[in-house]
Amino acid sequence: MTEKTAKFDAIIVGAGQAGPPLAGRLTAAGQTVAVIERKLVGGTCVNYGCIPTKTLVASAHAAHLARRGDEFGVNTGTVTVDMAKVKARKDRVSIGNREGVESWLDGMKGATLIRGHARFESPRTIRVDDQLLEADRIFLNVGGRAVAPDMPGLADIDYLTNVGILELDTVPEHLVVIGGSYIALEFAQMYRRFGARVTVVERGPRLTAREDEDVSAAIKDILENEGIDVVLGADGISFARADDNTGGFTVTPRDGAEPIAGSHLLVAVGRQPNTDDLGLDVAGVETDRRGYVVVDDQLRTSVEHIWAMGDCNGRGAFTHTSYNDFEIVAANLLDDDPRKVSDRITTYALYIDPPLGRVGMTVDEVRRSGRRALVGKRPMTRVGRAVEKGETQGFMKVVVDAETEQILGAAILGVGGDEVVQDILDVMTAGLRYTAISRTMHIHPTVSELVPTMLQDLKPLQ
Repeated sequence: MTEKTAKFDAIIVGAGQAGPPLAGRLTAAGQTVAVIERKLVGGTCVNYGCIPTKTLVASAHAAHLARRGDEFGVNTGTVTVDMAKVKARKDRVSIGNREGVESWLDGMKGATLIRGHARFESPRTIRVDDQLLEADRIFLNVGGRAVAPDMPGLADIDYLTNVGILELDTVPEHLVVIGGSYIALEFAQMYRRFGARVTVVERGPRLTAREDEDVSAAIKDILENEGIDVVLGADGISFARADDNTGGFTVTPRDGAEPIAGSHLLVAVGRQPNTDDLGLDVAGVETDRRGYVVVDDQLRTSVEHIWAMGDCNGRGAFTHTSYNDFEIVAANLLDDDPRKVSDRITTYALYIDPPLGRVGMTVDEVRRSGRRALVGKRPMTRVGRAVEKGETQGFMKVVVDAETEQILGAAILGVGGDEVVQDILDVMTAGLRYTAISRTMHIHPTVSELVPTMLQDLKPLQ
């Protein structure tokens, strides 16, 4: 007997940041859509990323500010953190977001939410357990997961990734973080503020290697000023289980180095796409050597009727790039609006406190390009709003093309940096000269008002 196949106009594999809104646009256009999710609706952002982690960051900031109360003339007494309550708050916020997306999909006319693991059986058919689905268009939104590299002794001890650490309801005695980039540093600072001793172990010569050296140095200072130990140049990391049956461990950064004893271990050294168990080879979908789906400028894969959005395509690793992927796909398919990935400008934030807002090229990248450029820089100690708030760590920096006078990139490391950088992004996207900001009157007192001042005092890049 021939197996019955459920037919849809479109199949979306994964209910992360791009999948549900695309389902909304397709069903609004009268199409039938199957949305397949093997685990939690909402993807990384809602369940393991932005929403829960920034909720924890907010709790950590509240604890930090309370401890500083005396600086503001506020007597708070001894500050303690109830980690169970912190986790409960995080869970409420995260679950509320997930349930909101689930409710949206459940009530979406024309959409069918199917739970299970999807695998291609042919270029147009996908199996989910005992169901066989078929569609003329298929969209992949399968996300990524943490990498746990094969480091000596790691398999012999218990360790956490960005997923497992969210389940802690007690404060670790000593959290050791392997990795010196964005996820690693956000967790390091928040748990230090919760009351844990924290050590960051990074194999490279500096933290946040993709940033300019002055940014990396300032981030290191911010963390160390809060009592976080930072170990760099750890190019021979190995682990060993503690001998005292406590579940603890030791980390040796390199040969001959003194072992570091810890109670909890977070491994945050990178991520990989969830593409290894989808049967992409059966569909003829090409991936690169790291497993990312190869896509063109409109996010179409090597198979004409299959698209890939979000973290799995290697064209961005953020919620905002995933959502923008949806917008690009929808614009091309439904709006006769030829949008492209290459039109967008790289932008992101590091949510330590104070945050780093980034857009465009770093100064190092501009210097390597060989173009003539101008650079401006101002410390946050010169920002009245930052001084008033008692938040003067960091600086802002911008680099401008000397010939076109267009802004090439900026780094805003300081209070409100994640918001201030949006002003620069908007002007860059509009293709305007830097004078569009430098000659604009800004509100006082704000952090943003120093951006025009910085742009009015540009110097040649050496």
